[in-house]
Amino acid sequence: MSTAEIKKEPGEVTQIYQEFESWSVNTGGKTIHAKRMPGFFRKVKDYTQLALWLPFFLLPYLRWNGSQAVLFDIDHRQFHFFSLTVLPQDIWMLSLVLLVAAMTLFAVTSVASRVWCGYFCFQTAWTDWFTWIEERIEGNPTARKKLDDAPWTFDKLRKKALKHAVWMLIALLTGISFSIWFVDAFDYWNQLIHLQLAPVGWVVLIMFFFGTYLLAGLLREQTCFWLCPYARIQGVMSDAQTIMPTYDHTRGEPRGKLRRGGEVVAQQGDCIDCFQCVQVCPTGVDIREGQQLGCITCGLCIDACDSIMDKISKPRGLIRYASLDELSGQPAKKMYQHPRTLVYVGIIVLAMSGIIWGLTHLGAMTLKVIPERQPMFVRLSDGSIQNKYTFKVLNKTDRDLHVNVTAEGGVAGQNILGAEKAPLTHHGRVTSFTIFVKAPGKNLKDDTTPIEFRVQSVEDPAVAAEYKSKFYGPKPR
Repeated sequence: MSTAEIKKEPGEVTQIYQEFESWSVNTGGKTIHAKRMPGFFRKVKDYTQLALWLPFFLLPYLRWNGSQAVLFDIDHRQFHFFSLTVLPQDIWMLSLVLLVAAMTLFAVTSVASRVWCGYFCFQTAWTDWFTWIEERIEGNPTARKKLDDAPWTFDKLRKKALKHAVWMLIALLTGISFSIWFVDAFDYWNQLIHLQLAPVGWVVLIMFFFGTYLLAGLLREQTCFWLCPYARIQGVMSDAQTIMPTYDHTRGEPRGKLRRGGEVVAQQGDCIDCFQCVQVCPTGVDIREGQQLGCITCGLCIDACDSIMDKISKPRGLIRYASLDELSGQPAKKMYQHPRTLVYVGIIVLAMSGIIWGLTHLGAMTLKVIPERQPMFVRLSDGSIQNKYTFKVLNKTDRDLHVNVTAEGGVAGQNILGAEKAPLTHHGRVTSFTIFVKAPGKNLKDDTTPIEFRVQSVEDPAVAAEYKSKFYGPKPR
């Protein structure tokens, strides 16, 4: 079926095909050299990227009590965060953290579109840094375009080689910075310098090196267009009430060039067709053509347009953060009036409550007591009743600890056997040992009696854990 035939068909399909026919995107045939202009949103972009990604490079070097303060220790299946140690048994909290991150992303997108893409995304940040280095070495966008088209000379080779060398250095540092979140930073550097990394260490480093170099240095905005799944699903997260960089078509059209002396024709709109909004866009989008897949909501086009409006003595806001409803004259809804945003916020609150509860009840030691089921009790020759229990102690500290075993409740006159010498619990894992509780048969008042066991560290009495269980015996006659 041809395009002409499709356009004859009525309904929404016709509209979709007509939009597709006029829609354009850079498919990688040309390199986008975006212009860098100062402005409010440029500052926001720079500061937010630094606030999010500077800790990525620096935080692993922070020490706490002689060890790395933040460490995802996969080998020992532990996560260390200063004095807090999270083990696989508490991994449910990681699920809640990921849920909070996802819901926050959805909530922000429903209100303000692709803010993550424009200000925080690692692809956006690294590409921005790489192009900044490119500008420092090769010059402004016009100079870079001329250099790309120029024949190969020693000067061109020198600039290109220097640029790619710096890119590779950043890519290498990115791979190292990622790796040291999972191993001790100083040990890693020592092994790297002496070329003694484990095979998995080399694989991770090489993958991040080439991934960063290719995605941020060579593919750039093409990654956002064709590889990033978030760019594809943004359409279902945004609606007519979502605010995003938008061109005020009513005010700007019909656009036309500025006359000499700054004169503007009366019937002409405020847009003077200067193309500054297009030149600063990191993905090459012309925001005046409406919302497009390539728009990452960075707001740089707003800075560019506002600077031009200042120069021609026109009010700012020809391009601004606004919803489609607002531009069409309909009342704009507040954030709390978006039903799905409220659902996202509700899920975030519940997940955060779970995380806070988990962290406050984490403790440095946990105890689980499993009673012997076959038999549930043993009657000894002296008439006493004995129960057998398997203790499972999870020591979450960074050192081995001896523990004393005590019990509250239970049967009068009971004795604890098997813990005369304080058992040793190993750090970072579960230690199992067997305990017997012996009680005079005449003191039993029921076939089950509540009993609460407690283990307490000999070396550090503040480290302790309790567990409620039952003492079993025969039914009294």
